[in-house]
Amino acid sequence: MSRKIIAVIPAAGVGSRMKADKPKQYLTVLGKTILEHTLNIMLTHRSIDRIIVALGKNDPYFAELHFLSHEKIQLVEGGETRANSVLNALNVIEEKNAWALVHDAARPCLTEADLNKLLEIHDENGAILAIPVTDTIKRSDKNGTIITTEDRSQLWQAQTPQFFRIDLLQNALENGLKQKKSITDEASAMELAGFRPHLVVGRSDNIKVTRPEDLTLAEFYLTRKKR
Repeated sequence: MSRKIIAVIPAAGVGSRMKADKPKQYLTVLGKTILEHTLNIMLTHRSIDRIIVALGKNDPYFAELHFLSHEKIQLVEGGETRANSVLNALNVIEEKNAWALVHDAARPCLTEADLNKLLEIHDENGAILAIPVTDTIKRSDKNGTIITTEDRSQLWQAQTPQFFRIDLLQNALENGLKQKKSITDEASAMELAGFRPHLVVGRSDNIKVTRPEDLTLAEFYLTRKKR
């Protein structure tokens, strides 16, 4: 059964850890901004009907991109947090039985193969891309002293996209925010609402550009994708 899929890109963050003169999604890699690489993934995929980008208030940078007038892209004002930005985007969607594909603005290396695997999910619990944790994980106290070493056999590192039916995600975010719960991604809101999202194994090169050194790594991965 066919269904409508709408990509949601929260792009209102300032990216303070990058220590750059502009938000990280507007830094340039291989002649394009990170956000342009990210949007291009969504624009070229045959299953994605349209894209909603949540921008920071008075964002001066998006207008410089050639995507500004693209017919498949709709802009909304983001919120104080990621959850608020995603909710603002969902609130303008009339087709509540469609599915939202939420993807980080600063995650430009997503492959079509990984995206296709995620889009195979039809269960109302939804799904996210993730990778099993391979490093040793330590738990510390507030002073940075190790308390214990965690069992990593069932630990996963969440990625995006995260894929949920719009009405269910909208309700989960609204309720989570009202209850002042910690919502770090869409899956955490769905978990609070009683859902159990599926984990779809992704690739480790689907990195989120967060620190200055990530730019070099993103450039390397994007260069390999072009081959």
